[in-house]
Amino acid sequence: MTGFIGYTDTGHVRRRRSTRMAVRATALVAAAAIGLSGLTACGSGSSSSGPSSSGSGALTLGGFFPETGSLSYLGPDTVAAFKLAIKDINAAGGVLGKNVNTAIADSSDADHADQNTSGVQSLLAKKPGAIIGSPSSSVTKNIYKQAAGSKVPVISVGATSPSLSGIDPYFFRTIAPDGVQGAVMSNVIEQDGVQKLAIAVFNDEYGTGLRKVIVNTLANSNVDIVYGKTETFDPTETNFSSLVTTLKAAKPDAILVIAFDQTKQIVKEMISQGVNTNKLYLTDGNTQDYSGDFTAGVLKGDPATIPGAEASDAFQKRVKSIDSSVKNFTYAAETYDATVLAALAAQKGKAADGETIKNNLPAVSGADGGTKCKSYKECLALLKSGKSIQYQGLTGIGPFNKDHDPSSANIGVYKFDENNKPVFDHLQSGKVS
Repeated sequence: MTGFIGYTDTGHVRRRRSTRMAVRATALVAAAAIGLSGLTACGSGSSSSGPSSSGSGALTLGGFFPETGSLSYLGPDTVAAFKLAIKDINAAGGVLGKNVNTAIADSSDADHADQNTSGVQSLLAKKPGAIIGSPSSSVTKNIYKQAAGSKVPVISVGATSPSLSGIDPYFFRTIAPDGVQGAVMSNVIEQDGVQKLAIAVFNDEYGTGLRKVIVNTLANSNVDIVYGKTETFDPTETNFSSLVTTLKAAKPDAILVIAFDQTKQIVKEMISQGVNTNKLYLTDGNTQDYSGDFTAGVLKGDPATIPGAEASDAFQKRVKSIDSSVKNFTYAAETYDATVLAALAAQKGKAADGETIKNNLPAVSGADGGTKCKSYKECLALLKSGKSIQYQGLTGIGPFNKDHDPSSANIGVYKFDENNKPVFDHLQSGKVS
């Protein structure tokens, strides 16, 4: 299990924002064993990107992303980022001189666990060198043993449960465990001057685990948690009248909502009962574009956190060139980097099988040092010249540590604008032990 050591505010603020959030320079956090949310795996397909050259020995990468279910809003950006990475890899010459092939399976959420299994089986049938995804901790916990049994590494792009740290030699992730996000969110709440906090959290390993980190971090602060230290709601709940009534009765200064798509109904019920929705805090599971769900200003000024670096305007434009419908970019950078790392590991190991990729992933991430390179094309040239590399991707994470977590990580702090869209405010970086 990993823990968060500390973080600093990098001062990286987008030009379109004129305000900053004052953030404490260091924090200690108690790591929690959390879990995961699920995704369904309904179907799969395979395709190749670029000119056909998928002869014997060509690398196949599997993509496992939520195109349906409560996390379906994360599907378009992860699928598009995966396809963009494949396009860039093949344009640079592919892996071992051959184009990379792809197989993609849909996953939904933890309420469809049977589809997690069938989705991974459909990917494994394509004999991939690695599986990229899912962004859900629960789904990842449901499927990693299957993949490991076939000696296929899984590189998750959004599974943040600390309980996944070091869980299997074949499991990696391009996102930090939730101890980091929990510490940042706790400090945002404390520095905002909140004295009475209520927490609305669903009974999911991701939710209760992140809640535990936040509760522990705030234990010695001036923040009194008036509701939600132990209480949860059912992830399948659709009527939130009782929950909101209870939250309102606790008379909090602010409410932290840790949930997925249930957040829409919770906020609508808050509006119905006259709860101030401009005193909410959201986390990565529900930080999305709500411009089509609420009237203007409903979430204006509400802070939110998302693990990982903010997707740059240039990268967002490239992702949208693959799929113009993409609106959220929560795990796009993590997906892109995971795909590139898998390809580089195969190239370095001179084979496209899962065992080779697993053995070489730490090295291409920079665990053994090496020359820094920022693109697949640049890194490929270095590998061909016999040099060791350290891939410096879009996420800004450090090399994989012994638990196959990023050794350092970023947390983006956002604020919702008048149109109920999360706008990047600043970035905090920290080390993962």
